Formats: sequence, C-alpha cells, structure tokens
Amino acid sequence: MGMWIGRGRKARRSYGFDEIALVPGNLTVNPNDVDINCEIGSIKLSIPIMAAAMDGVVDPKLAIEMSKLGGIAVMNLEGIQTRYEEPESILADISKSTPEEATKLVQGIYNKPIKEDLIVRRIKEIKKAGALCAVSSIPKRAERFGKLAEEAGADMFVVQSTVISIKHISSEYETVDFTQLCKNMKIPVIIGNCVTYSMAIELMATGAAGIFVGIGPGAACTTRGVLGIGVPQVTATCDCAAARDFYYKQTGRYVSIITDGGMSLGGDIAKAFACGADAVMIGSALARAKEAPGGGFHWGMATPHANLPRGTRIKVGTTSSLKQILVGPADLDDGSQNLAGALKTSMGNLGARNIKEMQLTDIIIAPSIKTEGKVFQVAQKIGMGK
Repeated sequence: MGMWIGRGRKARRSYGFDEIALVPGNLTVNPNDVDINCEIGSIKLSIPIMAAAMDGVVDPKLAIEMSKLGGIAVMNLEGIQTRYEEPESILADISKSTPEEATKLVQGIYNKPIKEDLIVRRIKEIKKAGALCAVSSIPKRAERFGKLAEEAGADMFVVQSTVISIKHISSEYETVDFTQLCKNMKIPVIIGNCVTYSMAIELMATGAAGIFVGIGPGAACTTRGVLGIGVPQVTATCDCAAARDFYYKQTGRYVSIITDGGMSLGGDIAKAFACGADAVMIGSALARAKEAPGGGFHWGMATPHANLPRGTRIKVGTTSSLKQILVGPADLDDGSQNLAGALKTSMGNLGARNIKEMQLTDIIIAPSIKTEGKVFQVAQKIGMGK
C-alpha cells in the first residue's frame, strides 16, 4: 500500500520519532518497580543502552565506565584507538580543528594503518578492569578482526556498515559469509544496519544474536543528505521488530532488535522501545559525557571515507559525567540526562512493567506533540540560540 506521488509511482508514508506519541493505558506502575533489563545473545544488561562505535564516543575508559553503569559500549576496531599508540593527541587535534579543516584532517588521520597488536591491547585493557567489551568492524575485515577480538577476550562482536546486505557484489575483494562468521564465533555477533522487514529476516537467518536498525538518522551522519538513503526510525523499527516476531514464531530463536541512531532525549528512547526495540544504540547523547574521548565533539563513522565522506564533525559540548547522563541525577531539564530514569518513568506512566510490555504500547501519529502549547519554551530556545 502507498500514496501516489506521480504517474505510475507510489510511495509509502514513513514516520520518525517527532511524528508520534505514546498513549497511556489503564494501568500505571511505580518507576522503581519497572524492569528494564535486557539480553542480547548471552549478554545481560541492566540498562538496555549501547554506546555507538564512534571514536568521539567510545575509548577503553568510557567502555569501562559504561559497563560499570549497566550498559555496554562498542569500540571501533578501525578507529583512532587501533591506529595510534597514543590516541589522545590525535583526538585533541580533531577537537581543535575548525569546521572547514575537520573533514580533511579526519581523512588524513584514518589513512594510518590499523595495528593488530593495538586491537588486542585495547580489548585487554577493558577486560582487565572487569568490564564487558564489545568491538566492531566493517564487513570486509569482520572475519579477521572477529577472530582477533574473540581470542583477546571480547564479549561481543559487531559488524556494521552504512547499508548491510547478505548478498554483496564486489570485483575488488572477497565478501564475508555472515552465516559462517556467526557459526565460527563463540561470542554473540550483532549485524547492521538495515531498515526493512525482508533484510532483517535475512540477517536473522545468519545466526546473528542481534540486528541494528537505522540508516542515516545519527546526529553526525550525512548519509541521507549525501546519498538520499534512509527510512525514519519509527517505521524502520516497527518493520524490523515485526520480522523478529515472525522469525521467532518460525524458529523459536529470539534475535534482538537494536534501534541505532536518531535518539538524543529520553522521550526518543522510550518511543524506540514502544516501536519494538529490545535495546538502543546512541552516540551524540553520550559524546557529551566528560569521559567521552571526543572532548565535546562527535563525528560519524563514515567521515574518513576517502572519496565521499558521509559524516560530519559536530560540536555537542560536554555537559556532565556519563553516570549523570545514564542514571542521573539530572541537572538539565531537556531530557538529555538520566536516560534510564526517563525510560523507567515513561514505562511506569504507560503501565509497562518490562520491555516486552513496553513493546505493546499504543502509538498515535501526532506531529504537534513537541510544539503544542509550548510557545514559551520554543521562544526561550530561540532566544538562547538553540
């Protein structure tokens, strides 16, 4: 089904977080009695939030703190941490560069080769602190880096690409066999990113423990503008969650859906779970933490692409500790802090006692939900230059 957009062409209407609202039912629950625990494969999290595999967000220090707080951070095995012995000076250069210089500087920085001994060293640094360790690579390097990561003690391996597919054609390199990869790995493998029902089904059939949903919604991602590709996160999450439920009924194997990108506030995260997510991955919201390596800056994972950068460096600022952002107490009133508390409070008001019940929440289309009656808030933000 779809709407006519021109002679002989139809288009389906899709929705993003700002276009929907969640509807309370006939029950409310004390937020302290709400359970937000989740499982992704064999990994159990008390906070269903993953830190995005971006160099301005995750380094060993943030990964350790994230794990202590109950979530998990994904470290990029193809980033600054694995190319440079002392990444701090490189990160400082990026944060000090002008907007005009940033993309060219980043392209140059990522030209330095990846060192496999640094992959092992960074993983062991995280594990030595008793933290959960998740790491990521692009499909082309997944087999080699997955083996290295597992041997070094990583708990989860993530394979991410702008647009993932099981059938990939290339005349320049061999393509990864995801089914074989998942079979050979003893730790959970999470694969992404996709936005459609059919692709989610195909990814689940590989044996993946989880699927990332989202193409282009991230704050530092420009894929939608540069390539014109993407599906708004509400529709994408609902479609992929439906695929998960169908796959589970067919096979008895539950594959987690992780909404990745487009969420900066507690309300966005709550909406993602209502749409069917089992967990969420966020970047810019955590890049604002004092522990984040970007020093108040955040850049997309495709920024260093040699010929066509599909990410940009953005200034997010540094607001508070990672602990405050995840579990509070909140100093700011904009929904950017105590994300776990916001999720619990939202679930309590909706009568959802756990994530499974949250996934059944009634959703309405409501484009005016963030502006209705908020004239003074809007005027204040404009006055403050926000």
